[in-house]
Amino acid sequence: MNDQADDNKEIVDESPNRRDFLQIATYTVGGVGAGMAVWPLVDSINPPADVLSLASSEIDISSIKVGQSVTVMWRGRPVFVRHRTDTEIKEARAVPLDSLPDPASDEERTQKAEWLIMVGVCTHLGCIPNGQRETDPKGDFNGWFCPCHGSHYDSAGRIRKGPAPTNLEVPPYQFLDDTTVKIG
Repeated sequence: MNDQADDNKEIVDESPNRRDFLQIATYTVGGVGAGMAVWPLVDSINPPADVLSLASSEIDISSIKVGQSVTVMWRGRPVFVRHRTDTEIKEARAVPLDSLPDPASDEERTQKAEWLIMVGVCTHLGCIPNGQRETDPKGDFNGWFCPCHGSHYDSAGRIRKGPAPTNLEVPPYQFLDDTTVKIG
């Protein structure tokens, strides 16, 4: 009978090991299955390829004449690119910073004095200010004017009058060469 008891003891010892293996295997397969079920949800939160492709834009500025402004789209928002005149640059640099609601020097807002690049969205309620075309009203400071609520921006895109709390945003950009700018 002792032999039979030893055989039963071996069977009892092996059973928990098999049970443990089956539990671990079941939990592993269940975890992998849950991960595969959740992945499409997590992946849907990532930005789509068309948005990622717009993360940066290269713009040829060689055809923009002095005094001319163009509007380009970047990340679904208008970006104003202005080739400023010497007069506009002098006016922008002559403004005392302590008179500005959101103080920023012209030098801080431009990399090259003759080129002003900024997001063309009013910082008050997200309207698009006038001032890109020669026939547009440019406000009291010869820059941009948002007719929706009366915000006036100067030739450096700084808020000078009206309800807008901050200057027009300057996006990250760099000059790749004398005729190409990369925004973003």
